[in-house]
Amino acid sequence: MLLLVPSDPLRPNRPDEHFAAEASAARAAGVPVGLVDHDLVVCGEADRAVARVPAGGDAVYRGWMVGSGRYAELVEALGRRDVSVRTGAEQYRRAHELPGWYAGLASVTPESVWTVGFGREAFEEACGRLGAGPAVLRDYVKSMKHHWHEAAFIPEAADREAAWAVARRFAELRGDEAVGGFVLRRFERFTSAEARTWWVDGRCALVGPHPDTPDDLVEPDLTGVAELVRGFGLPFVAVDLVLGADGWRVVELGDGQVSDRPRGVPAEDVIAMLVSGGAG
Repeated sequence: MLLLVPSDPLRPNRPDEHFAAEASAARAAGVPVGLVDHDLVVCGEADRAVARVPAGGDAVYRGWMVGSGRYAELVEALGRRDVSVRTGAEQYRRAHELPGWYAGLASVTPESVWTVGFGREAFEEACGRLGAGPAVLRDYVKSMKHHWHEAAFIPEAADREAAWAVARRFAELRGDEAVGGFVLRRFERFTSAEARTWWVDGRCALVGPHPDTPDDLVEPDLTGVAELVRGFGLPFVAVDLVLGADGWRVVELGDGQVSDRPRGVPAEDVIAMLVSGGAG
């Protein structure tokens, strides 16, 4: 296995500080580390971005989030260096964007509808499809939950004018980073902190807190989700779970390569998980 991490923008021969612990843990476990220039990836210069990556090997990326299109370019550039990435471009898109995973988890996640693009007419049509009641707004990959009242929470989807004010603010804040279109999710009340679970080849290999609540460790019941996650056939994903009125609910599924490691989860555990393939 070859671990790929972003390079430090100011010291390109070193790993980015945020991923340095995982790079050190990998080297200690005998796993070689390759450095990828994240800024060049997002600028569309993937071949230059991977110039320091050693040729050959089966790679896992652990780095900053990139769009599905840029990830596909990264995979192609690595292929030209005879490096195969464990998560292919289509697998990444399926995990990274909500429309790719929603149908497979519809029974255990809040009801959701989405648009293509960020126009008002499509947004109001989506509000009609979701129906009356409170909703949470996001795009295909990200919410603005830290701007809850102005750009995330819609108290009443049937109030089109007020709902559009939230959507418009969301689009302003996301700017050029907005992906796909609006996603409206039916609001549900939760009664626990979130847990971040990590799955390798369809098996849950690690459970920890969510990065937003690193001191709140909960133990989710995976009975209702294990078979569903396994059914995706994806090599490495993170699934965030929270307790709701009717049991454990999936807040999000994401590609494990770009899912943040919470404080308190040892870097060594992440590397061991990837090396072992989740066995045990």
